[in-house]
Amino acid sequence: MRHKQEQTGDAVNQGRRDLLKYAAQTAVAAGLAGTGAFTGLGYAQAKKQPSHAPMALGLLIKPFPDPEARIKLVHDLGFKTCFLSLDGFIGKFTPALAKQFGDLLDKYQVTATTAEVVNPQPLKWNFIEGPATIGLVPRAYRQARMDALKQTSDFAKMLGIGQIQTHCGFIPEDPKDELYQETVVAIRQLTEHCAANGQSFLMETGQETPITMLRMIKDVNNPAIGVGLDTANVILYGKANPVDALKVLGPYVKAMHAKDGKWPTDPAKLGEEVMIGKGDVDFTAVFKGLHAAGYKGAVTIERETSGPQQVADVKAEKIYLERILNQVNHA
Repeated sequence: MRHKQEQTGDAVNQGRRDLLKYAAQTAVAAGLAGTGAFTGLGYAQAKKQPSHAPMALGLLIKPFPDPEARIKLVHDLGFKTCFLSLDGFIGKFTPALAKQFGDLLDKYQVTATTAEVVNPQPLKWNFIEGPATIGLVPRAYRQARMDALKQTSDFAKMLGIGQIQTHCGFIPEDPKDELYQETVVAIRQLTEHCAANGQSFLMETGQETPITMLRMIKDVNNPAIGVGLDTANVILYGKANPVDALKVLGPYVKAMHAKDGKWPTDPAKLGEEVMIGKGDVDFTAVFKGLHAAGYKGAVTIERETSGPQQVADVKAEKIYLERILNQVNHA
């Protein structure tokens, strides 16, 4: 998930305001959890998401502010799985919300495979400000994002969702860099939290090279850590192509975003995300690589547009990927 969200005005001041607001929301959520408010619906009645076929097609959705409309769209487009991007609900995770999501997923017969958050802001999705604002690497935003991810993990446990994913940021190449070492500790803590909830913690590809991500996996040293492969992001950030990335990370891939893009040509800006089939991703080779690695997860379409155009594009992308998957599965 690259999230085309660009802030205007004073990003630093806005970021401080967002963090203060988020801290208050987190305190409320923590208080609810501490008083057992989550146990009534929540963990006592925790369910498990229904299984799905290996490499079943799905759709990434942002359910806020209308979960039913977005989950219904997944069903109406003919998908069996969805990936939940839940930033709009940070600080608002409650048993009532879990019941609402659970009922809707049951109603529309959709399996939620993974939950993700990347907030709180600021987040600048470019090469200039991105290293200081994205993920768990920047010290200024690390703790608030760890808290948000722990909230998401606890909420997802109520729904029986077994994977939590995020962008960890521009992880330094140098393992002796203090920021690298601090990020190892942060990711290890998150992985342990998710593991205690019966979940995997997934690092989404993008800002780091595949070998740096592999080093992080080895240094965290927990079987609950894994990779969310975004087929476009490795290209958009100029780090690798997804076929070669699979040669490095294949055994650890537990989720994937089917997305297409073009290599960056401006040193300040990411490459361009485009409709699947119009970019530089070789999906036939990617699916063969996933198959060879024993991948059993979903193939989740992510299209970074909105409204009617997004729906039209997703319909076409679904047909495109179904054809390739059919060829690979019957090869």
